[in-house]
Amino acid sequence: MITADQLKDVQERTEALHRYLNIDQKKVQYEEEQLRTQAPDFWEDPKRAQAQMIKVKTIEKWLKDYKEVCQDAEELKLAYDFYKEEMVTEEEVDADYAKAIKAIEALELKNMLRQKEDPMSAVMKINSGAGGTESQDWASMLMRMYMRWSEAHGYKVKVANILDGDEAGIKSVEMTIEGEYAYGYLKSENGVHRLVRVSPYNAQGKRMTSFASVFVSPLVDDTIEVFVDPARVSWDTFRSSGAGGQNVNKVESGVRLRYQYEDPDTGEKEEILIENTETRDQPKNRAKAMLLLKSQLYDRAMKKRMAAKAKIEAGKKKIEWGSQIRSYVFDDRRVKDHRTGFQTSDVDAVMDGHIDGFIKAYLMEFHTTDEDQ
Repeated sequence: MITADQLKDVQERTEALHRYLNIDQKKVQYEEEQLRTQAPDFWEDPKRAQAQMIKVKTIEKWLKDYKEVCQDAEELKLAYDFYKEEMVTEEEVDADYAKAIKAIEALELKNMLRQKEDPMSAVMKINSGAGGTESQDWASMLMRMYMRWSEAHGYKVKVANILDGDEAGIKSVEMTIEGEYAYGYLKSENGVHRLVRVSPYNAQGKRMTSFASVFVSPLVDDTIEVFVDPARVSWDTFRSSGAGGQNVNKVESGVRLRYQYEDPDTGEKEEILIENTETRDQPKNRAKAMLLLKSQLYDRAMKKRMAAKAKIEAGKKKIEWGSQIRSYVFDDRRVKDHRTGFQTSDVDAVMDGHIDGFIKAYLMEFHTTDEDQ
């Protein structure tokens, strides 16, 4: 049974969210933005209209989520009072408390996502490290972990391109995770992930260490302006590989986009290569490949902005992209994040996608606001 202090904590955190989220201001802003959608010429510029509708829906979602927190807090207060009159059981009060806390923590966590790109969907790339089959198996385990996490949070996962391992697992995979704030949450996963276990692929049963890298970038949409020079784009087509039989693609639906990128600051040149075999429709694969290119270009510009900001904030703890961030030690039953110190002994749950504890610890330690940029 919860205590009076726990009830008070729920009420205080609910009131605090009202201040942090500027709920009164958001209500006024919602009315103003909604009025703009009623202008007679609103749909004459579809791109601008789409951006405005996204803005309205975003504000509406904040207000809706806060309203649900208030309702959960009020239901908990009523249940607590009814328990004193023996109208509800301890179990019912505890269940209402768990529901209220879950809603509050989810909104507190979302409130940490204040960067412009945080609300976007995500592009995730996983590459196996050196080590052959063991590392390739590890890469596939990470892929499954993120797919399970995404499914549990209502996100849609699409595999854009995958390269199978020689004997088991995968050498690499690129997938999109589509849904609101997917990038904001998954940006915490950028870096090298280390596995230590007794390998099933080692005849001597030795303990082995494997590595796989995870790269997460925001998936841009039509509302984000990213310049792509058509003169620097070239295309190849190829047949998508499959498992045989009806799964083999007999037409060249796979596309390979080559973009001759030139760094605007240094003048350094590089070819960006993107392959897409998501569907058997070549035009759709071309459109998706172009979207992935725009996401890469946007991500590069964003990383430069972050690097410049890091130089200014030399006193803050830095997060280096591509550094080893987390160790998964199977036989010791331990998963530890080296940036935050957060760890758990429930390895099986983590590999089934229960990584919210790691994400929350990261955001609490490293979150920034729009004003910080």
